[in-house]
Amino acid sequence: MSKILFVMTGADHWTLADGTQHPTGFWAEEAVAPYEAFKAAGHEIVVATPGGVVPTVDKGSLAAEVNGGQENADRVAGVLAGMAELRQPVRLEDVRLDDYAAVFYPGGHGPMEDLAVDTVSGGLLVDALESGKPLGVVCHGPAALLAAVKDDGANAFAGYRVAAFTNAEETQAGLAGQAKWLLQDRLTEAGVEVQVGEPWAPHVIVDRNLVTGQNPASSAPLATELLNKLA
Repeated sequence: MSKILFVMTGADHWTLADGTQHPTGFWAEEAVAPYEAFKAAGHEIVVATPGGVVPTVDKGSLAAEVNGGQENADRVAGVLAGMAELRQPVRLEDVRLDDYAAVFYPGGHGPMEDLAVDTVSGGLLVDALESGKPLGVVCHGPAALLAAVKDDGANAFAGYRVAAFTNAEETQAGLAGQAKWLLQDRLTEAGVEVQVGEPWAPHVIVDRNLVTGQNPASSAPLATELLNKLA
């Protein structure tokens, strides 16, 4: 058994272009599906957030329509309620990468607010990438990659192939027109090669030790790929 670090957003809102705050946090499925997979494989999970704040679930991610019906929505909510690690996060500032076998970043719009500009998280990502340890990032989680800037000013993930929440999906979700910036655009500007799959369909990219997923449906297959790297 080894320890896997979940780096999660501490934000409970996403500031839109007009300055209004859109309530958000992390997306339930993107935490629950990997959590269940990693636990079933015998691994220990440690949650870290900026400042050690308890992460907020995006209430929209608990709705029946995004969970394939009410029965599964209730199941997901039940798993979240049982995730003691969520209620006892460590401070991201205190994390030692050497203590973990792998690192995973779930999404939700929260990372667009805090992890996208968090230098502690950015430094951890640079170190994790260079360490060769399995690193998984899904949906809006790749916003955190924007803060992974090396000493020479270049993004550590420039030249890597990734999957991330796409402009098309943000548009279909209804928030693209209100956003200050779009994730696919910013990653591309940073030199990251975003490979776009079908909207809302599972799409996972593996490039060296980096495993990325495009959307919530990619969470479970991403976890499988990460476990393969730990085997």
